[in-house]
Amino acid sequence: MRKLLFVAIALLVCGVGFSQRVEHVVLITVDGFRPDFYLDPSWGAVNIRKLMEGGTHANGVNSVFPSMTYPSHTTIVTGVQPVKHGVYFNNMFEPNGPTGKMYWNDSSIHAPTIWDAAEKKGMTVASLFWPVSADAPVQYNIPDIGSMGERVREQYSKPAGFVDVLRKEVFGGADKIDYGRDHNVARIAAYVIEKSKPNFMNIHFFSVDHYEHMQGRQGDSVRMAIKDADSSVGIVVNALKKAGIWDRTVIIVTGDHGFVDVKTSINPNVWLVKAGLITDVKKDEWKAQFFSVGGGSFLYLKDRNDQEALARVRRVLDSLPEADKQLFRVIDRAQLDASGSNPLVPLALSGEHGASFGNGMTGEAVKPGRGGTHGYFPDFHEIQTGYVAYGPGIKKGGLIQEMNQRDQAVIVAKLLGLSLPTAEGKIPDGLLVK
Repeated sequence: MRKLLFVAIALLVCGVGFSQRVEHVVLITVDGFRPDFYLDPSWGAVNIRKLMEGGTHANGVNSVFPSMTYPSHTTIVTGVQPVKHGVYFNNMFEPNGPTGKMYWNDSSIHAPTIWDAAEKKGMTVASLFWPVSADAPVQYNIPDIGSMGERVREQYSKPAGFVDVLRKEVFGGADKIDYGRDHNVARIAAYVIEKSKPNFMNIHFFSVDHYEHMQGRQGDSVRMAIKDADSSVGIVVNALKKAGIWDRTVIIVTGDHGFVDVKTSINPNVWLVKAGLITDVKKDEWKAQFFSVGGGSFLYLKDRNDQEALARVRRVLDSLPEADKQLFRVIDRAQLDASGSNPLVPLALSGEHGASFGNGMTGEAVKPGRGGTHGYFPDFHEIQTGYVAYGPGIKKGGLIQEMNQRDQAVIVAKLLGLSLPTAEGKIPDGLLVK
C-alpha cells in the first residue's frame, strides 16, 4: 500500500497528462507546406513522416484570404482572422503606387498574440524569421523583414548583438549569413535551444515557397527544397534531444498556404483603365483599382461610399467575354465578412483554372502565366496547408480531417497553459490524448 501511495504521489509531482508534462513547444512553418509532402512518401520528407507516424496529422488546414504568408502567420500566433488582427497582405496597399511598405512590425498586429501570453507568464520565447515579428515581446528574435535589408534585420534582432554572435559561434566567423537556406535557420534554432531551452519557439522556413513560385507544385527544385526543409526539421529535433528536453516538448510542423500551378495571368486594372475608372494613380486620379496578390485581387474605392464607381466595376466584370469570366470568381462582401477578411474592400476576385493576378495597368489584360502561386480564397484542397504534431499529450496515430489556421494559437496556448481568450479557434478532435 505504501509503495502504491508513493508511486501515485510521484506521478502527481512529475505530471501526468499533457498540461503538466509539456514544458516546451516548437512551432515550425514551412512556407508553401502542403499535406502531400508528408502523405506521399515519394517527396522524401522522412523526418516529418516520422513525426506524423508517432503523432497526429491533418489532411488539410484552411488558410485565410488572401492565402498569403504574412496574414496567415499572423493568424497562427493570434488565433483570429485578418479582420481582427489587421494584417491583410504581405505588402500594404498604396493607392498612388507601390513604394515597398509592408506589414513587418509587431505593432501592425491588432490582437493579442501567443508572444504576449507567454511574456505574461514569464516564459522564454524565441522567434526566428517569423513575419510581422519585429519588436515582438520575445527574448530571441531574428524577424522576417522582407526586402527592407539586412541592416534593418540586425537592428531589430534580439538580444543586442545576436547576429554578430551567430556569425562567430555558429557560422565560423562568416561575414554574411545565408538566411535563404533552411539549414542555416535550423542551425540558429539549434544554437538557441542549446543555450536557453525556450518554452516557446516559432521558426519559419521559406525556401520551399520560393521554388514553388518558380516551378509550380511538381518541380524538381521543389522536391529538393522540401527534402532540405525536412532535414532542417531533423536538425531541430536533434537539438531538442541533445538539450535533454525532447520528452517534454511538442513539435509542430505546419505551413501558411498551399500552391496552385499558374496557367494564366490577369491584370484587372487594365479593364478599369479602359473603363475610365483609373486615369493616373500617381496623381491620385482614380475612382477604383484592384490590388492583386497572387491568386487574389482586392477592389479598393477611392471613396468607400462611391456606389456609382462600384456599380461601374461590376458592369465591367459582367461585360467581359465568357472566356475571361471563367478565369475568376467574385468574392462579395458577405463572403469576405464570413471569412473574416479585409474589411476595407467591397469585393475581391479569386482566380480559377490556374489564373493569377497582377497589378499592371497597360498592355493586354489576360496573358499566359507560369510557375505557381497562392493568395486564393481558401475553400479548396490545393490551397490548404498541412499540420503534423508530435510529443507528450499528442495522440499517436491521430488524424484530423480538416482544421483552420486560427486553431493553431489555441492549441499552443492549451499545451503551454497560456491564457489567450481572444483566440477564436478550437482544439481539433483527434489531436490530444484524453
